Amino acid sequence: MNFNSPGVRAPGGEALLQAALLVPDLRDRYSWKRASKRILDLVLSGTMLMILVPVLLAIALVVWSDGGKVLFGHARIGRGGKVFHCLKFRSMVPNAEQALSALLERDARAAEMWKTHRKLDRDPRVTLVGNFLRATSLDELPQLYNVLRGDMSLVGPRPVVHAELEEQYGPNAAAYLSVRPGITGLWQVSGRSDTSYEQRVALDTLYVQQLSLRTDLKILAKTVPAVLLRKGAR
Repeated sequence: MNFNSPGVRAPGGEALLQAALLVPDLRDRYSWKRASKRILDLVLSGTMLMILVPVLLAIALVVWSDGGKVLFGHARIGRGGKVFHCLKFRSMVPNAEQALSALLERDARAAEMWKTHRKLDRDPRVTLVGNFLRATSLDELPQLYNVLRGDMSLVGPRPVVHAELEEQYGPNAAAYLSVRPGITGLWQVSGRSDTSYEQRVALDTLYVQQLSLRTDLKILAKTVPAVLLRKGAR
């Protein structure tokens, strides 16, 4: 079975599987909050997609002219362990995965940074157009469609791959699995890549514990200046 296929639940170690068992309890605890959160997601994401159609088409044209596919969908773990394709405008060279493997094998510093942050300061895979899209977070606009589909929320923990969830989250995986991952979140408005992965997990867990519509609105309001000022962007 291909666990990178959308809709398939990812396998996991014993700790991750135990965490998944706690998800129904967390869902019940926040049921009414989750309903209001979903309504906010549908209204805002639908409105933004309609308003941003010209921008989306312009970016798609620029990315297409750069060579390769316009959109890139990477398998991520969603609510309850469901795998989905997290959409982005392509910002990397077509053979990005092979280029990353080769870089991490020959560069110990890059390998350590990738292990710690899952990001690189100067990622050779990123194209010139991709650098601009990432710096402005425009590459993530297609995730508004993920929100409409119900794969993601506007606000939540950043979507992660299975290895990250199992290796980095530990007992906090239950909190991650109880909500939809978000386009923005507490981590993004608290320093992003300037924080350690441990701090990121702590912020994700804190967000779930304090889940509320008011919290989401505050984070959304802080996201715009955080993006414009490029706080913690890499």
